[in-house]
Amino acid sequence: MYEIKSSAKVFDQHRVFHYTLAGRPLVVETGKLAGLANGACLVRYGETSVLCTATASEKPREGIDFLPLSVDLEERMYSAGKIPGGYLKREGKPSEKAVLTSRVIDRPVRPLFPKDLRNDVALTLTVMSVDYDCEPEVVAMIGASIALSISDIPWNGPLGGLHIGLCDGKLVINPTEAQRKVSDLELTVAASREKVVMIEAGANEVPDDVMYDAIMLAHEEIKRFLDFVDAIVDEIGKPKFEYPSGELDHDMFDKIFAFCEKDLMNALDTDDKNVRDARMVPITDAILEKFSEEYPDLPVQMPELVYKMQKKVVRRWLLEDGKRVDGRAMNEIRPLAAEVGMFPRVHGSGMFTRGQTQVITFATLGTLAEVQMLDGIDNETEKRYMHHYNMPGFSTGEAKASRTPGRREIGHGALAERSLVPVLPSAEEFPYAIRLVSEVVSSNGSTSQASVCGSTLALMDAGVPIKAPVAGISCGLITEGERWMTMIDIQGVEDFYGDMDFKVAGTHKGITSIQMDLKIDGLTPAIIKEALESTHAGRDYIIDNVILKAIDAPRAEVNEYAPKMMTVKIDPDKIREVIGKGGSVIQKITADTGAKIDIEDDGTVYIAAVNRASADAAKAVIDAICFEPEVGAVYTGKVTGIKEFGCFVEYAPGKEGMVHISKIADKRIDKVEDVLSLGDTVKVKYIGLDKKGRMDFSIKDAK
Repeated sequence: MYEIKSSAKVFDQHRVFHYTLAGRPLVVETGKLAGLANGACLVRYGETSVLCTATASEKPREGIDFLPLSVDLEERMYSAGKIPGGYLKREGKPSEKAVLTSRVIDRPVRPLFPKDLRNDVALTLTVMSVDYDCEPEVVAMIGASIALSISDIPWNGPLGGLHIGLCDGKLVINPTEAQRKVSDLELTVAASREKVVMIEAGANEVPDDVMYDAIMLAHEEIKRFLDFVDAIVDEIGKPKFEYPSGELDHDMFDKIFAFCEKDLMNALDTDDKNVRDARMVPITDAILEKFSEEYPDLPVQMPELVYKMQKKVVRRWLLEDGKRVDGRAMNEIRPLAAEVGMFPRVHGSGMFTRGQTQVITFATLGTLAEVQMLDGIDNETEKRYMHHYNMPGFSTGEAKASRTPGRREIGHGALAERSLVPVLPSAEEFPYAIRLVSEVVSSNGSTSQASVCGSTLALMDAGVPIKAPVAGISCGLITEGERWMTMIDIQGVEDFYGDMDFKVAGTHKGITSIQMDLKIDGLTPAIIKEALESTHAGRDYIIDNVILKAIDAPRAEVNEYAPKMMTVKIDPDKIREVIGKGGSVIQKITADTGAKIDIEDDGTVYIAAVNRASADAAKAVIDAICFEPEVGAVYTGKVTGIKEFGCFVEYAPGKEGMVHISKIADKRIDKVEDVLSLGDTVKVKYIGLDKKGRMDFSIKDAK
């Protein structure tokens, strides 16, 4: 006989930590789940729960010059009580929102890792339950920070994250679902105790000073939250593991840099990316020829070596000489150009050029039946406005095959989409589904903001009545100790070798989006304020001197090839009559007029046709079906039927009413035929309903 025994304490390392964030309970549990990960915690905020794990490989990955970090938000449909749509009925590739949330978490987490760490690091954030008042994005960001902080993985955290809303002019921390629906601001901030590490925002033309105050409010709240995280780390945090440094040999770097410094400076001293790349070829060949024997691993290390040598020159020029590689002043934008209506047949197009960065955006208008259907863990089920971004290899001069959109393309498309949403007309004002596609045809920095400018042009060219033109521009940063300086409109090398890409889009009135990418451990309030001021001046200049010079207002009419849309409001009780039994009536209207008709439950009817005449014809039929005469009103119609007791008159298209023989003439008549014939045009007055509930008309009273 076997004797079975079991440990009495399964979860002897289980710890529970409590905090109140924005008036709602936040609970962190450790030591119960995912025990084999380097660090793990279950974070509950309200009724939202996210399992956050951090793992790292034991050895560094060889032959790379970057941190191989992956951040994945795993949406589970059971978390919202849903079964996935589609045939397979299981989660497939990440939703667009999951990809964007993963990027939002990656951006603040990545700069806080040691620069020389080459071990694979994976953050997996699994959403297990969703409370719509407590968004999983914030919970996952907080959990990622805690999992890394308590793990043995080297990381210079912790950090905290918050959402800020703007409701009725007041800033709100972590707004509820109801508050988010009316909020003019959707701001996400991640920060350490000392600095702001990440800013992501969508806004309804929010002024710079309000945005700045919102960022500062988030930082102050995050500082208090980090005291709570520090207490967790003090109690259960693991010592950080040792790792072999992936840094280049400093002596090798200094020797090679001294060998090619003058040639390197000459190569970088141009505003033409093609010239710069061509000048670098003989330099790299010379380095390999001279030093390969002394340093056998040099061929593998060349990409990182060249990057760091170029970075040293560019940063030295900026900090010590105030010199940019293309000779511009710090507040000077590259040469700009814009053009609209370049391509026939498309509904709208706009090309925006800034230096060697060039983006063409195409606008396509469709019926509201063509909105994008969404299947995610939140309450959003459809999207009327879609923005997609493509950046093929030829845009950077690379010979590589086209691939499906990656996280960067999805992120840039979403950023441009968010930038334009606040100025789009409502579906009631402009009953179209709208799709924009930004094609990057040349890239030398800040393509996402060029796509914002090109999108404004394309929308206006398509006749979309946007509330105001939107422009986007980026601000860069160079730091060294306490020294720092910003520069407007960064090009590729300033992005690659600088410390920040602070992207801001907006109108003259205010900001519509922000996205901040950092390579350092955070920004001070002074840097944030200067970045907001410089980008505001930049977008004002672009709107006035480029966009409005290309097209001064949206076209008065949509393109001839776009569907012609018309909106009609009918009594919801009439919907059944318009549709008909088995859809017979609406199908006949479509067949007779060529128009496409969509009806909402509230009685809103959307009519789409290839030309205005078809739309008008369909509207006339629907109006006739839904027409109700007014008591006392006089109508002109035709006699359509004659009976012994009276006649029938078509008083509106498809609508007939009966006139009793006693109400045909002022005098008594024996036969209707003595006075009327089929097809006669007569005037009738609507008397109302008779005792049997039938419509009662009169000819004699209409005179």
